[in-house]
Amino acid sequence: MNKWNDSNCDHSIYLFIYLFIYLFIANHKTHRMKLIRKIGLVIISIIILILLISTGDKSKKIISKIEDEFPNILNYEINTKESQLDFYFKNENGKRFRNHRNLKKWLAKRNQKLLFAMNGGMYNKDLNPQGLYIENGNKITAIDRKKNGYGNFYMKPNGILYITNDNQAQIKTTIEFIANDSIKYATQSGPMLITKGKIHPKFNEGSKNIHIRNGVGLLPNGNLLFAMSKKKINFYDFATFFKQNKCENALYLDGFVSKTYLPSKNWIEEDGNFGVIIGQIKKMIN
Repeated sequence: MNKWNDSNCDHSIYLFIYLFIYLFIANHKTHRMKLIRKIGLVIISIIILILLISTGDKSKKIISKIEDEFPNILNYEINTKESQLDFYFKNENGKRFRNHRNLKKWLAKRNQKLLFAMNGGMYNKDLNPQGLYIENGNKITAIDRKKNGYGNFYMKPNGILYITNDNQAQIKTTIEFIANDSIKYATQSGPMLITKGKIHPKFNEGSKNIHIRNGVGLLPNGNLLFAMSKKKINFYDFATFFKQNKCENALYLDGFVSKTYLPSKNWIEEDGNFGVIIGQIKKMIN
């Protein structure tokens, strides 16, 4: 069996670096210094190339492994500090966007392109967001801290996804959440899929309670991981996806009505009738 692995490779790279430095220092006063410098530059270039390839392969293997294990879960990672991610509910005339198609058209008129969109939380019978909703720093609906209630929203702990003015994303349980003036966007939903690395205690493995579901998790690198099941799935399996991706916290956004617009992965759902929409946009160049 071949026992050569990434660890062996890393150790060999460090050995090459050590040998080069040793030879350079030992011969820096000799006539071979120029030759050693040239050789050294070649070796360093090769080492950097190996490190880049190795790092890229490891990342691809991790992503590939997760997607192979969960082929029926559409997922999309967003760095909120480098991408523009906004929450949408109503336009300037007070009319709800309702779906991704309407939002896409509205943005196009403003020279903006919709790259990704997903329904962003539950809503009441009057179609207003259920629980806390903040848009551009303005509180549209108040936080719901009721201990008991009907439906998934009240399966405690529930939680809040929010983005600060400096574009830092956070997911907190409702109990842990503290309102402040630095919050640009926020949407409350429930239940929490993952809390402090653990799957919600009320989820049962093998449960027959299956629906199309969508949610969002906070990755170790601070990015948001949005996901929607392509087929009906139970809570436990859906939460397991976020746990496998090392999300410390993850929040359920909704089920049954879930829709995602993600043309980069050939997944385009523009219909629907829901409340809040979370969208990633890009300004178009004239």
